[in-house]
Amino acid sequence: MKTVVVHNTSFRNHKTISILEQISFCQKKKKKMISILIDPDKATEKQIDKLIGHPDFINVDFIFVGGSLVTDGNMSNCIHLIKQRTNKPVIIFPGSPNQIDVQADGILLLSLISGRNSDLLIGRHVESSHRLKESELEILPTGYILLDGGRTTTVSYISNTTPIPQDKPGIAAATALAGCQLGHKVIYLDCGSGANQHASERLIQCVKNEIDVPLIVGGGIKTQYDAEKVFKAGADIVVVGNHLEKNPYFLSELVAAKHNS
Repeated sequence: MKTVVVHNTSFRNHKTISILEQISFCQKKKKKMISILIDPDKATEKQIDKLIGHPDFINVDFIFVGGSLVTDGNMSNCIHLIKQRTNKPVIIFPGSPNQIDVQADGILLLSLISGRNSDLLIGRHVESSHRLKESELEILPTGYILLDGGRTTTVSYISNTTPIPQDKPGIAAATALAGCQLGHKVIYLDCGSGANQHASERLIQCVKNEIDVPLIVGGGIKTQYDAEKVFKAGADIVVVGNHLEKNPYFLSELVAAKHNS
């Protein structure tokens, strides 16, 4: 398993730790985290340079790379460009468990626990298990919960699953709890790329009250106020991708939300 060097004064002697250890440490210290999501099917080298060259990029904790329609070639080239430009941890956010690239530092091994598609619960994971073992990527077993973000997103269409309605926070909370009981180390609430709305404060709070593991929230976050609400409701990591593609300067608002939460 790969480890990352975290240059943070909270860690004595700039200790080399795993990504999950870093996330868990920050969660316990109530230190909020930001991840930007880069979709290799959309991001150009110029866009990556603009984002990584942004003055507030120093406040980004992780870079997720992935998307529902990613091809292996695009993924590899994108990660290569990012690794050339920054030492921030790069984590694969796979549209399929087969999207594995050894250049990355880790992978969110997503199990779509909100759906009933057995292929995305365990099927594709079996297919990729040996390749993933050989990669030496750090594996973050992640319970992935798809929420209704007000429109049909690519992930809901590709996965052929029905998102959990926002007015059913109890279902989302029970699903997250079951995911933890099954052994997932992280829970990810996602409304999907390009969603009209983000996870509601009530739903995030209900989920947070049921779990002890780190909580990631993404999808539909378009303003500093949105990010602050999501952080304060209980998200440990906020993920933004689609809106940053349209407006790289939104990163400053996202960082401000992190510091205000």
